Amino acid sequence: MITSQTIQQITSRIDIIDVVGEFVKLKKRGTNYLGNCPFHNEKSPSFTVSPAKEIYKCFGCGKSGNTITFLMEHEKYSYVEALRWLAARYNIEIEETETSPAQKMAQQVADSLYAINHFAMEWFTKQYWETEDGQTIAQSYMQHRGFLKPIVEKFKIGYNPAGRDGLAKALIQNQFNPELFARTGLVVERNGEWQDNYRDRIIFPIHNTTGKIIGFGARQIAKNDKSPKYINTPENEIYVKSKILYGSYFARNSINSKDECLLVEGYTDVVSLHQAGIENVVASGGTSLTMDQLRLIKKYTQNLTIIYDGDSAGIKAALRGLDMALEEGLNVQLVLIPDKEDPDSYVNKVGSEAFNEFVQSNKKDFVLFQLEVQLKDVGTDLNKKNSLVNQIAETLSKINKAEDFTKLQEYVRKCSAILRIDETGLTQLVNKFKRDKIVKEEKKMSFDEAAILMPSFPTSEPDDTNFDLIGDRDLAHEKNLVRLVIEHGIEKNSEGKFIAQYVFDEIDSFPLENSDMIYLIDAYKKWFYEGKMPDGKTLQYHPDERVQKWVVTLLEPELELSLRWNEKLGIKKKEAEKDIMVEVNISILYFKLRKIKKMIVQNQSDLEHAPESEQIQLLQIHKHLKDIEKELTSTIGTVIYK
Repeated sequence: MITSQTIQQITSRIDIIDVVGEFVKLKKRGTNYLGNCPFHNEKSPSFTVSPAKEIYKCFGCGKSGNTITFLMEHEKYSYVEALRWLAARYNIEIEETETSPAQKMAQQVADSLYAINHFAMEWFTKQYWETEDGQTIAQSYMQHRGFLKPIVEKFKIGYNPAGRDGLAKALIQNQFNPELFARTGLVVERNGEWQDNYRDRIIFPIHNTTGKIIGFGARQIAKNDKSPKYINTPENEIYVKSKILYGSYFARNSINSKDECLLVEGYTDVVSLHQAGIENVVASGGTSLTMDQLRLIKKYTQNLTIIYDGDSAGIKAALRGLDMALEEGLNVQLVLIPDKEDPDSYVNKVGSEAFNEFVQSNKKDFVLFQLEVQLKDVGTDLNKKNSLVNQIAETLSKINKAEDFTKLQEYVRKCSAILRIDETGLTQLVNKFKRDKIVKEEKKMSFDEAAILMPSFPTSEPDDTNFDLIGDRDLAHEKNLVRLVIEHGIEKNSEGKFIAQYVFDEIDSFPLENSDMIYLIDAYKKWFYEGKMPDGKTLQYHPDERVQKWVVTLLEPELELSLRWNEKLGIKKKEAEKDIMVEVNISILYFKLRKIKKMIVQNQSDLEHAPESEQIQLLQIHKHLKDIEKELTSTIGTVIYK
């Protein structure tokens, strides 16, 4: 287990913008940063990162957390793996204590696949450069294909010789766990023996966006080989094909700087273009584009140019991802390589400059290209034309971002002209598909999902006194009070008293009721009275996950209710910001007022059912409570209406 001192050192060095910005394209918006959420499909940015609070929050899907939870959620790291990633990033030496057997086993399983892959990658490259077969077979093949030494070294390309079990023996000799071999796809068990699976093949390691080897693509060399041209790693805990784009680790900076991603089919297409100096390129692996792959592209750019072979198979492959790309709000263009060439062969044939010129001058709009291709099959068949019109309308309905309204209108204009149909009619049909989709999604939406999309915030005290003993408004007040303690508790008021202690003293006779808030404030008090000076940053890395979760939740912007109260009370924003005690005192007053009103309701209920002998006492209690209520409302500066 990593020591608490190391964890504290790591958390003190964390820069959430630096880390999250590695995976999400962020733009500064006021004091925060905004980007497209990496956890769900969204058209307009709703993913907010606060460098001051060191938290992120998506107002679309509700995901939130800190830097460590982001790495755990996005990269599927364990807590320990996330800490190790951060330690490596900030050059922090890790000190460890003894871990429990269960923790140790979980960590080993998580790390083993990466370790086996890394070892295999080094073994493959050694076979490529240092063995006789590697020099005479693998290097000769790659040189014939035009690949030079620097690019082979950059992508860590290797070779698995034709021998039966060279890698298998090496893995066993280095004491890797045989139980994990089958999951890697590197070796297979036949007749009780482990044998190499990628024999006599060029090996392309596949990196994730952080540079770790997660799998391999193995290409055959012999032309007369009846086996598949490529063998790929089977899906396992770290390799999910639908979420991977080959070359993304090497291309992400170039994609970001050029604000364009070139998408090709194969490994060699990527490597050849990189060798030609065109580095903003990734490959889909020859399969249909997936939503996760499109979202990966969208992290770095909105502009996607698909470069596929010009044959019918290449055209069909390119068109398969159209609707998903439009849903993601990507600007998609298509380039078809001529003369039965692919990007690999074409760039080697014409050179990088001519290739770039060809791409720039031959980009076709994805939507209009699809329409032109399909229109050729329609001819004079009215039924086919009707189907095509509906298909195009459904495709255009995917363009639903408010900022893309002009683009949608232009598409409607051009498509209606090509189809020779009424523009207004096509617009109405597009809108119908949009309405149908909304209705369908609303029917599927659960109550909890609806609550996330439409959060409610208390804006004023209720006019009546009908509320639950611990209702939503009560919880909101408790959350806000606890938030203030977490954010400002170790600051001091004008009398030199810690704000946390001031709040504790003020609400001593008005205890919290929500179990989560009680749990959180107890954790705060423990650290506070131990002299650990807890605040929003240290508590969000508390060893108790329940505490972590609630601290991040309370620091989310929508729970900052006090300024809404300030506006209602006519207090200027600058004044409230200048003196945090204004906010604290208003929050305490509202909290107390809420408690008193509940006591009044309960006392009135008791009075209605009490025998005459107890009524006088209850009336006295009622008067006392009303006096307190009057005093509180007078202090706040508002009037409670019956």
